[in-house]
Amino acid sequence: MSLISKIVRQALATGYLTVDAEEQLRQQLQMTKYGLEDFEAFITLQKEVMEGRVKQQARELWRSQNRSAAA
Repeated sequence: MSLISKIVRQALATGYLTVDAEEQLRQQLQMTKYGLEDFEAFITLQKEVMEGRVKQQARELWRSQNRSAAA
């Protein structure tokens, strides 16, 4: 199993994608060739994020910073 699939499985299991994991995904997707399993895992992660079953730490941080700035 590749790093992409491992990161995705961890995010799906916890319901949370950390900033570090998101950065690792970006690096892996840009720098390495990946197979169908990784592609499908990544698409599944995207779907779970869009449907709200996996939260992104980066978005939560962004929202909290914007709320603080607006207050």
